[in-house]
Amino acid sequence: MSRQGRGASVLRLAMPRGSGPAKAVAAGALSAVCAVALLAASGYLITRAAEHPPILYLTLVIVGVRAFALGRATLRYVDRLAGHDASFRQLAVVRTEMYRRLASVAPAGLGSTGRGDLMTRLVTDTDRLQDLPIRVVGPLVSAGVVAVLSVVAVAFVSVPAALVLLLALTVAALLGSVVTLSIAKRSDRETAADRGRVADLVLDTVRTLDVFAAYGTLDERLGHIARLDTAVTRAVRRRGAVESLVGALVGLVGGAAVVGILAVGAPAVVSGALDGPLWALAVFVPLALFEVIGGVPLAVLTFRRVRAAAERVEQVVPTEVPEGIVPEPDQDADPADLAVPGPVTVALRDLTVRWPGAAEPAVDGVSLDLLPGEVVVLEGPSGAGKSTLVDALVRFVDHRGSYTLDGVEAKDMHPDAVRARIGLIEQDPFVFDQSVRQNLLFARESATDDDLLAVLDRVGLGEWVVRRGGLDASVGERGGLVSGGQAHRLALARALLHAFPVLVLDEPTADIDPDLGDAVLRDLVTTARAAGRTVVIVSHVPVAPDLVDRTLRMRDGRLLDP
Repeated sequence: MSRQGRGASVLRLAMPRGSGPAKAVAAGALSAVCAVALLAASGYLITRAAEHPPILYLTLVIVGVRAFALGRATLRYVDRLAGHDASFRQLAVVRTEMYRRLASVAPAGLGSTGRGDLMTRLVTDTDRLQDLPIRVVGPLVSAGVVAVLSVVAVAFVSVPAALVLLLALTVAALLGSVVTLSIAKRSDRETAADRGRVADLVLDTVRTLDVFAAYGTLDERLGHIARLDTAVTRAVRRRGAVESLVGALVGLVGGAAVVGILAVGAPAVVSGALDGPLWALAVFVPLALFEVIGGVPLAVLTFRRVRAAAERVEQVVPTEVPEGIVPEPDQDADPADLAVPGPVTVALRDLTVRWPGAAEPAVDGVSLDLLPGEVVVLEGPSGAGKSTLVDALVRFVDHRGSYTLDGVEAKDMHPDAVRARIGLIEQDPFVFDQSVRQNLLFARESATDDDLLAVLDRVGLGEWVVRRGGLDASVGERGGLVSGGQAHRLALARALLHAFPVLVLDEPTADIDPDLGDAVLRDLVTTARAAGRTVVIVSHVPVAPDLVDRTLRMRDGRLLDP
């Protein structure tokens, strides 16, 4: 995709629809016209009044001054009210669409995007999109309308003065935009990326604070964060300096326009060819006009920031799902497909998986059968393709070859129907910051307290939950009040409540003490086997032989043992 095309779909989505934005733009443009007309009419009124004409000759201008003053304030209020209302409403649409797209690519399509960076893109960068209608489109339209009307109005008074004004407007717009783009050498896309990296580092540091403290590297880590944050701060300050400089340059050009109009009109006024009060009207026009024109370079700078934000958002939530990622269907799965009657047979034939953008497949030509009720261990070193094979089983990533469930191709099934049959207990099970009860009801809302206590007993947490005060006991943020083994047991309890025919345990003992890990794994396998589940244990360390029926090994994406 070209640089110009990146982020285009997000930018289009950020523009509000309906009459609201049109009303805001029209009100903004008319407010700017009233501001210029107010100052011009005031200059004419003061100059004409100095000639002491009958009051009747000034009545119309006096009424006009009052009307322009009221119109400027009222229309500006309408502009802000309608514009912000339309922008905020559209922002809700943008967020909904972003999360819909995110659901289509997560988790496999997020690539190497860190959690902090992802949060920055979906919060800070998405919020910045609201500037497009308010601070880009509105000011540019208002500036264009008022500039054209001002030049035409001045031309009725003096054509040379109108040409001077037109030249000044062109110089101000070009000079302001060129200076803005040339001085802001560091792009906002890079600044936004640095801001995302800061968020990533802060989040990672908070989560692993004990590790950095234990190894004495906390000060070094905090120093790295501070240096990166200082770079972001300098970029923001530089942007503010650019905005101030541009404002000053536009003001100078506006002053030059006033001097130019004075120069070209003075001889005509002295000779009597040009009415003095009308000439004063033409002189006062640039004074107000260039306040409006000053928003053009700032709108250009803002558009750079908005476009950079749109590009970053579209990188993680693209319009089209990348090749290799399983897209989420538009329609929900048929409830009948989600109800699994009993054991399921899984068959893989020449299964190949390639990550988006990867040159080589992560899983290459894997064939195996998983029979109901058996326990299979999948071993291999890190990078062998074990986790990728798991992602293919739960349809997070697409595949080539054949993958069937009871003879039905997985590609012909709704992804939710596949996931109703294949349950994944990931290496780092997610535990919600809720009570034990809510963490379990997530799997089956209709479960009673007796059902929950029974499944906790089956995974060896019955006495533990009683000691904690029952099902209402909190587990803390991200399971901070439970151990790694207890988190895995809670995850297994959820899986048993959901009644998955096939359970995949991805590195179930990776974060647990070896002795405790063996006990936890034994409990997990025994409980699942007693419930008639097929169990696949993905591990890079050996598993006790008496727990398993078969042990398979992977290396370089290939299955070594059929």
